[in-house]
Amino acid sequence: MEAKQLIELNNQRRTELTAENEKYYNDFMLYIRLQFFLSEQQSEEILMEILEHLIEGQKEGKTAADVFGDDPKAFADELIEQLPNENKKSIVQFFSRIAFNLFSYFLIIHGLIVLIGSFFKEVDSVVYPVKAAMISLLIFVFSLFGVWFIFGIINQSLFKEKKSTVTDYIKIGLIGSIGMGLIIAAGYFLPNIGPSLYLPWYAYFILGGLIWGISWVMKK
Repeated sequence: MEAKQLIELNNQRRTELTAENEKYYNDFMLYIRLQFFLSEQQSEEILMEILEHLIEGQKEGKTAADVFGDDPKAFADELIEQLPNENKKSIVQFFSRIAFNLFSYFLIIHGLIVLIGSFFKEVDSVVYPVKAAMISLLIFVFSLFGVWFIFGIINQSLFKEKKSTVTDYIKIGLIGSIGMGLIIAAGYFLPNIGPSLYLPWYAYFILGGLIWGISWVMKK
């Protein structure tokens, strides 16, 4: 089966686990899946194999710790060393798709803000392409950083009895606020250089839709 089919089957089969075994396996599964440099196909195959072993052991009255040991992280690290790496092209596509997706939402939301703002006051729809390209690059880079940062927090929270969810939310919120502040500051302080063009609110919707379409094609 392909990776996508294995993931769907995994989702179905995990419902057969007890609450204790499901927690053990979920942390193990996320830890493996967050290793983006590993082959997705091989990773999903080994995760499915482990799940089947766990379900069989559970039928015999065994817990996940009985089957795989008390240190799931060490067990996962042993498996990771044996798994092949993912194609670099696939890794680049994965992160680029997420960044494009976030950027498309930013454009659509910006277009909506311009539209609503136009009802209350006159909105300047003149755009400087050079400046816009620099801000777009900043958004793209920060989107990639944000994805990496969030996945890092998830990774650190695994295999812990007590998870500091509130602290994680604060960290993510802080990074998001810093990123938004940098983008707003760039829009305010960067000079208006080069030629200019008129870009109405619906143009942001069109651009956002096109970029979202690119991310959808990349996903497929």
